[in-house]
Amino acid sequence: MNPNTEYEIFAQEVYQLLLDAGKPRGAKVKHDIKLMGESGCEHQIDVYWEYKLDGKIHRVAIECKNYSSSVPVGKVRDFFGVLHDLGDMRGIMVSKKGFQEGAKKFAEQYGISLHELREPGTGETIIGEIDLVMHLDMRQTLFLIDEEWAAEKGLNLAGYRRFLNATRLQNDGKWTHATHLPLQTDENIIRDSQGQAISSLPELEEQLSDDQLHDDPVSFAFDDAYINVHGAGPVKIKEVRYEYENKVEEKRIAIDAEGFVKAILTDALNGNKQVVASFPNGSK
Repeated sequence: MNPNTEYEIFAQEVYQLLLDAGKPRGAKVKHDIKLMGESGCEHQIDVYWEYKLDGKIHRVAIECKNYSSSVPVGKVRDFFGVLHDLGDMRGIMVSKKGFQEGAKKFAEQYGISLHELREPGTGETIIGEIDLVMHLDMRQTLFLIDEEWAAEKGLNLAGYRRFLNATRLQNDGKWTHATHLPLQTDENIIRDSQGQAISSLPELEEQLSDDQLHDDPVSFAFDDAYINVHGAGPVKIKEVRYEYENKVEEKRIAIDAEGFVKAILTDALNGNKQVVASFPNGSK
């Protein structure tokens, strides 16, 4: 299907949605029909519908211009000639790129509606914003790794700090110079160099009070202690520290109706813009 035909069908679908959402309902929007004029000439109409209101038949013809630039006055004059030959017919011309000033003046003089019709652009379907303020109060379990032992074992603590910073939501470099680091442990048991259990994380946590933690970090020191770290095995630690991290995050969330917006329709003569929803009457 060529782009011009695609645009005509797009216009057909959009105006069908508008008719289904308004009154009178039941009008069928048709694409690419032939109508006989008073002159005896046959005219091809891109989009057409008719409806009966107050005992009178109303007819509407749409001329679609899938141009890469604004429509000149000559095209509106040509369309006016078609409408005049067809008789009692309302005319609408639609274009993606708008209309030149001469075209607008001519259309306004002779009662032709000019509409800019296109798919929505980036950000045009945002219908509102919500400001969120989130207070995060999180207790952390941190470990002071024996850096001499780590160096002997070839553990790259500097690289690990960079990894922690990269996975942090805030770009604040929190772990760059931190002495105590979070570790993903395989068990909660703290063992000595012989593998004997000397304590556990639950035992240390039982000694904590929330009031104490909120004021200052609480640390437990060890002389000969190891904890099993996921992917690294036993790692020698000097301290286990518990502390709270208090954060306030502010975020603005845009409510985007992109999935429900079919088109942006703008009256080229008065500038009124309309968002055409995919399901204006609540159904597919």
